[in-house]
Amino acid sequence: MSHTIAFLGLGSMGEAMATNLLKAGHRLTVYNRTASKAEPLRQLGATVAATPAEAVREAEFVFSMVTDDAALRDVCLGPDGILPALPPGAVHASCSTVAPDTNRQLAEEHARHGSFLVTAPVFGKPDVAAAGKLWLAVAGPASAREKLKPVLEALGQGVHDFGEDVGAASVVKLCGNFMLGAAIEAMAEAFTLAQKSGLERQQVYEFFTSTLFNTPIYKSYGKLIAERHYQPVGAPPAIIRKDLRLILDESRARVVPMPFANIIHDHLSTSVAKGEQNDWAGFAERVTEGAGL
Repeated sequence: MSHTIAFLGLGSMGEAMATNLLKAGHRLTVYNRTASKAEPLRQLGATVAATPAEAVREAEFVFSMVTDDAALRDVCLGPDGILPALPPGAVHASCSTVAPDTNRQLAEEHARHGSFLVTAPVFGKPDVAAAGKLWLAVAGPASAREKLKPVLEALGQGVHDFGEDVGAASVVKLCGNFMLGAAIEAMAEAFTLAQKSGLERQQVYEFFTSTLFNTPIYKSYGKLIAERHYQPVGAPPAIIRKDLRLILDESRARVVPMPFANIIHDHLSTSVAKGEQNDWAGFAERVTEGAGL
């Protein structure tokens, strides 16, 4: 079934997701702060709007995939934001990695305007997004979740429901990104120990990812770490450093000690300070450098 959809934010993830919505036959209007990024979607048949408000005036569903909390608030509440331009009953799928309380506060604003916010963060790199193989977590009002789920089928291989609290899926996203970082740190330390003990990093990687750690994350990130080559960039260090800050904010608010999160945040801070243009997994080099390699 075809729907009228607006998509706000056309970075590498947003462009891939929006393209899959077009391919699924939906009528799509897009907005991006840097208008030139919308041109490839215009050529595929999307309408390009000059403002978020213009993009959503006839939308049944709105997707946002923006950089951070401030950008999401601006898209929703700024001078040309989507509220109150959204039609009554429209569903906003908030896909960005932001603080759980940011989505909770924006959900209240939506409710006042007669629309709905559902959090729908995604797991997967841009190439996974382009293949329509993302994993999605959703949370929010039950009726809005049910309306949204058929649309999400164009984006991923599975949608997992986390209930009514719109902040819940955001917490899942933060937990997932922390676990990714912890896996990168673990592999960096293990492969570095192996190398300093006279073993080949690649051989150790191949052994573990074909036996005990035969999983997509250990295979994909492990390859980068084993080869010490962190291209192409799935997500830059600055973006995931922001995510680690959100994780630490949430852990402190909930009184949950997360010492590994502090380590990963510090490694990413070094990557950002050094101006590294690698994938964020390049923070694994902090471990290798620290071992004198």
